[in-house]
Amino acid sequence: MSAIKVLSPGGYTTIQDKGRFGFQNMGIPVSGVMDVFAFMLSNLLVGNPENTAVMELTVMGPSLEITRVMDIALTGATMGIRINDTPVNQWCSLRVKPGDCITIGQVQSGCRAYLAVSGGIKVPQVMGSFSTYVGGKIGGFNGRPLQKNDILETRDIPLLKKVRTIPKQLIPVYSSQAVVRAILGPQDDYFDTGIETIFQSEYMVTAKADRMGYRLQGNTVPIKEGMPKSIVSEPSMPGSIQIPPDQQPIILLVEQTVGGYAKIATVISSDLPIVAQTTPGDTIKFEPVDLKNAHRLILERKNNLNTIKELFTMA
Repeated sequence: MSAIKVLSPGGYTTIQDKGRFGFQNMGIPVSGVMDVFAFMLSNLLVGNPENTAVMELTVMGPSLEITRVMDIALTGATMGIRINDTPVNQWCSLRVKPGDCITIGQVQSGCRAYLAVSGGIKVPQVMGSFSTYVGGKIGGFNGRPLQKNDILETRDIPLLKKVRTIPKQLIPVYSSQAVVRAILGPQDDYFDTGIETIFQSEYMVTAKADRMGYRLQGNTVPIKEGMPKSIVSEPSMPGSIQIPPDQQPIILLVEQTVGGYAKIATVISSDLPIVAQTTPGDTIKFEPVDLKNAHRLILERKNNLNTIKELFTMA
């Protein structure tokens, strides 16, 4: 059943879930949402299973006409959302009905927002995922960003019996001066003074920042004398901090499968959403962390999600 008509697609709106795993050896990247935490909260707010397909909105949101009753929720970057020209809140569930028009504006803080709807967006599952990989034209809605006049269907799910709201203390704050934690390696032996440089410097996000990776600009990170400027291409993972010949860091993200430059460190998974919510002109500072504390931070994030799940279960 048709549920949503796209009146205006926004800056770059795609259908995403957690990602497409197990096909990197074939050159198919994970894709999926850039901010997993905000994504999971959007689905919790409307009562969906946590890996249900949502819209990922980048910088500018869409305008949508609703054609069936549903609950919706917008999380992530602050963009401002209106229903029939009336401002409404993010980070809570909202009931909409046929004929309503949802308008989501330009980003005010952060970079990416997530719009979840009752039952999720109904698109074919490709290689175990609903995510869009635009570079390969697969998944999501016809393998591409949404366009004007697209008609989206949703899956059936019972409507909420009560409004859901994320507690204020658990809502992330997106700073234009981001601090992200990283573990050394896997090629930290290619660097000596470069290790000190990368953890003591502040880097600006350049205009070359997308779902493949973020190119940064700041103090050069020198490779140890005698070491080659590149390595044999090897599998990469989201968060790898690659140092190319110009010695300016690149954070590899969800649409990259291999890398041919030494990786000085790796952003921990719980801080990848912080990277995803920065925009060109923002700054990133890296902070060293060991594996034990990285695991502790992941556990804290899981505990926060469980707290919210229990809150909604009791409601």
